[in-house]
Amino acid sequence: MRRHADPPPSALNTLLIAPELFSSEGGITRMLRLYLKALCEIASEGDSVSFISLNDASVDSSDLRPYSGNRLTAWQACSGNKAAFCLRALRMGLHADRIICGHVAQLPVAWAASMLRPGLAYYLVAHGIEVWRPFTFLERRALRGAACIWCVSEFTRQRLLERCPLPDGRTRVLPNALDPFLAPSSPISPPGPAPVILTIARLSAADSYKGVDHLIDAMPAVLADVPEARLRIVGRGDGLRGLGERARALGVDRSVEFAGYVGDADLPSEFAGCRLFALPSEREGFGLVYLEAMAHGRPCLAASAGGAPEVLTQDTGLLVEYGDATGLAAAIVVGLRREWSIEALITRAQEFSYLRFKERLSSLLLA
Repeated sequence: MRRHADPPPSALNTLLIAPELFSSEGGITRMLRLYLKALCEIASEGDSVSFISLNDASVDSSDLRPYSGNRLTAWQACSGNKAAFCLRALRMGLHADRIICGHVAQLPVAWAASMLRPGLAYYLVAHGIEVWRPFTFLERRALRGAACIWCVSEFTRQRLLERCPLPDGRTRVLPNALDPFLAPSSPISPPGPAPVILTIARLSAADSYKGVDHLIDAMPAVLADVPEARLRIVGRGDGLRGLGERARALGVDRSVEFAGYVGDADLPSEFAGCRLFALPSEREGFGLVYLEAMAHGRPCLAASAGGAPEVLTQDTGLLVEYGDATGLAAAIVVGLRREWSIEALITRAQEFSYLRFKERLSSLLLA
């Protein structure tokens, strides 16, 4: 941990508490890094920003540098130690004027900090399925004490309010944004002749709602119309073996490729090599990967569930009923054969740029 001299009395100290910021590459982690970056950039002269993460074992300066700045004055990484996380977060909260909480499971810590420091305001980022469930007593109490809850989609906002009704104005929609460091670095090329369907997802049994198995189920019908079609699956997890067995049982294993884990640096080439990105998931709170595909000029196919319908438009993708393999196959064929406007895809992605996200966040903090 690094510490600087105490800021002047008029300074505003913001504390970000998060499950993790650098030890994984999921959508929540990516967005919380952007929150850190934005908080540092919108801080005024004399203000300070700090953060504490539960699962990060350490924070490498090369990873931290793009997402921070000279307003970042302190940080803690707790290596998964929940007791240490709670104690350190409360201690850091004693010097904070506001807390941004990156996950509802950690919100009781922010609430407890507000009990120790009267006047401290705390906010929650609601990403998706973590708030589509019944809340514990402490979570419910903490939700009711939050200054505002920023939901990544209207769908997520409504699901949260079903579980925990709150006064009008206590929740706001703040959509996710594209990471500026993952933006395409060269002009977008049209897709090649190969009809490749790309999907990127965690392949764990717990994440079966992503619908990767449904894509495999749809492949026999897709191949009947587009014999040269290939499904390329990027990801890893304990569900990989079962997906491979499913492809073999359906006789489509020669048309289904398992690419394994692909790092951020190689994702542009994955998008460039496909004609259609497909993730027919049932429980996407927003669907950051759809934005990434559109930013690379590729249309998307999603389930008409969760927050995905708020991201895709008629010009940028197709929606199907979750679990409908027949409808999914038909939509894939349409998506592969349709001439999509790369300009329309990129324009839509730019509506969720980091700069717009930062402006919206700044406005919400001033409200």
